[in-house]
Amino acid sequence: MIRQLIVSYVLLVAVALTAFTVPVAFTLTAQLRGDTEESVRREARTMALLLADGDAASRAALTRMSVAYAAETPGAVHVLPASEAPADGRTTAYWGGGELKVTAPAKRDGRTVGAVQVTYPTSDLTSRLWRIWGFRAVLAVGVLAVAAGLGALVARRLTRPLRQLNDMATRFGDGDLTARSPVTGPPETQQLARTLNSGAERLDILVASQRIFVADASHQLRTPLTALRLSLDNIADGVEDDFVREDVEQATAEVVRMSRLVNGLLVLARAEAKVSATEALPLRELVEDRLAVWRPAAEERGVTIAREGEPGDRSLVLASPGHLDQVLDNVLSNALEVSPDGSTITVRVQARSDEVVLSVLDQGPGMSDAEKSRAFDRFWRGQGLTGRSGSGLGLAIVKQLVTDDGGTVTLKDTPGGGLCVAISLRASSRSGG
Repeated sequence: MIRQLIVSYVLLVAVALTAFTVPVAFTLTAQLRGDTEESVRREARTMALLLADGDAASRAALTRMSVAYAAETPGAVHVLPASEAPADGRTTAYWGGGELKVTAPAKRDGRTVGAVQVTYPTSDLTSRLWRIWGFRAVLAVGVLAVAAGLGALVARRLTRPLRQLNDMATRFGDGDLTARSPVTGPPETQQLARTLNSGAERLDILVASQRIFVADASHQLRTPLTALRLSLDNIADGVEDDFVREDVEQATAEVVRMSRLVNGLLVLARAEAKVSATEALPLRELVEDRLAVWRPAAEERGVTIAREGEPGDRSLVLASPGHLDQVLDNVLSNALEVSPDGSTITVRVQARSDEVVLSVLDQGPGMSDAEKSRAFDRFWRGQGLTGRSGSGLGLAIVKQLVTDDGGTVTLKDTPGGGLCVAISLRASSRSGG
């Protein structure tokens, strides 16, 4: 839009310059040519009168005048016989060949006795005309350059409210519900900014209320769910009927799944409610701690958890305390859920110039492109292999926590089949000890 405004402004100035400058230049050109021709005509007629007198004094005066004219001007005077005089008896002028030729007939007693021809070079006149046109061309270019600069300033000032609205919309679309636009510019953009700010304020309040409700509800549900699970465990201990015991175990499994769902909602609500300050944390130690926790559960199913990376890697990453623990727990839980017995889960750490990539690769069924596009949605669950159904919040929590720390999460296919969860974290400028 800024470019279009600048182009329009420059075109308008160019049209104005053309309308006022070109006609003036043509007028000056015609005036200079006319003045030059009139001056030469006058001199030729004067000398033709001397030639027409025919006496000795007149011929002497004509000679002196011809010599003086040649000395004081770039022109030259030639006396022509009557046969070369204009046939119509009028003074003629011819422009061409870089010179002006004016021929004035000399008449005596009504008949032509000869003619005087003045040849005047037009090189000086041409130079003057070029200077006139060149000066106006340079002036026009300068005016257009100034117009382009002023147009850029005016265009940026006019579009500043729109750019501010676009910045606000971009931040809002990225999830920053606190984004607001300054109320500036013309009345139309001011009204639009007020409307958008008002809508953003209401939406922020609604989302905040929803988060508070989810957090409160999740927190309040944890206690009765814990009590219900304990009660079911007590019932299972005192039941001898296998059919009743099976029903109690199914109910316990559902209570466990509901507890996981409530805990996931509580973690997600807390993550969305506040972004804590990041710190420089040792990634290698964090990964080793979480792998030590998950290896026993993997070994029960014959799944191997392998770590790849440089043994002496001391990479520090910027993350909020506790975030990476939850991220690794959710990613490893999902990987173990889809991994077949006897397979391998690979955890890889790759340090780069300004980031560290933590990848978790499994040998499960992987995901289609459609599934990858929905994998970070809340309550979406993929196809597992262990028979347990997850809460559908794991990857949503992972993305929220990693994004809050300034990182990114992507899902990729592994060469041998399976899924790769690649987590890019910001590298700390501090070196690890």
